[in-house]
Amino acid sequence: MRLPARFLPFAALACIAPSPGGERWRLPDESARHEGTWLQWPHHHTYGRTYRNRIEPTWIEMTRALVGSERVHIVAFDATEQARIESLLTANGIALDQVDFLLRRTDDCWVRDNGPLFVEDAKGALHVLDWGFDGWGDDAPFARDDTVPQAVATALGLPRLDRGGTVLEGGAIEVDGRGVLIATRSSILEDKRNPGLSEEELDNRLARNLGIDKVIWLDGAPGGKFDITDMHVDGFLRFADPRTIVTMGDDDLRYWGLSESDIATIAAADDVDGREYRRLDLPLTAEDVVTTYGLDLGYRGSYVNFYVANTVVLVPTYADANDAVALDLLQDLFEERQVIGIDCRNLYRAGGMLHCVTQQQPE
Repeated sequence: MRLPARFLPFAALACIAPSPGGERWRLPDESARHEGTWLQWPHHHTYGRTYRNRIEPTWIEMTRALVGSERVHIVAFDATEQARIESLLTANGIALDQVDFLLRRTDDCWVRDNGPLFVEDAKGALHVLDWGFDGWGDDAPFARDDTVPQAVATALGLPRLDRGGTVLEGGAIEVDGRGVLIATRSSILEDKRNPGLSEEELDNRLARNLGIDKVIWLDGAPGGKFDITDMHVDGFLRFADPRTIVTMGDDDLRYWGLSESDIATIAAADDVDGREYRRLDLPLTAEDVVTTYGLDLGYRGSYVNFYVANTVVLVPTYADANDAVALDLLQDLFEERQVIGIDCRNLYRAGGMLHCVTQQQPE
């Protein structure tokens, strides 16, 4: 999610012809009604207690905001961790009647990327779509995280669609729920994730598994030391609803590392009917982000990585002057939902924001 490296500009649009025969599934947009939200709770078993303790308050506040909106499904490392989390939530005044647990040993907390995607078949029945996860191209431990979708499918008694031969993180794609997907090539079509996979073949897999008729490709940029995700789209562009894109102004997109070609592609983005999307630009933070423990990260923060739940919208905040600006803009957009700011300063240091650590389960 962090400021990525520069790259050579190139962007394109792929219109996908319907494939003959075969079943097709559809990924609903995030603003569609949820049954619940999945959270993968941070623990100390991979990166230690300091790491856990610094980012855990964000999970407490996400749970507090979500329990009045929908169920909260928590993936806990083991029974000991479940008991600790239950005590922690209770001590913070959060009722557990809307909270349940799945015990599964994990590497980390980025459920958007390693967790299940819930897709619908032609009759509207849910399936768990299980893409491969390789730690963002073998940049982080991943073997345990890669088993989470299968565990979720088993726990819920849902059919699992095993697509492990294709690596695809949930944060790498944005869908409008009506057949359009936006993604960066740098976070999917690269040798360390999907060596030898052509863009045409990937388009066909996206069409069949996610119900996609058109892919708006951005080139993005391999992030190197700046961005382990290689420029996931959800750091700088989101669908608020099937007709509205939330992104940044052009200067901020340049700051984020996008090329002029990618910026032009975003400006011209339209839906399957050829209608341009409504667009809302959010600012970046006014200043570089500083963690709660005083570390100046040296780069500014994005508000675009918000999460849309049934009755609330969770928005990353950074104790910055532009927090209120972003919250007000999003509250005007989401008139029927309560916009809630969640402090993400320490989570941002760890490499992501709110959308990266949430996953919706459609109703």
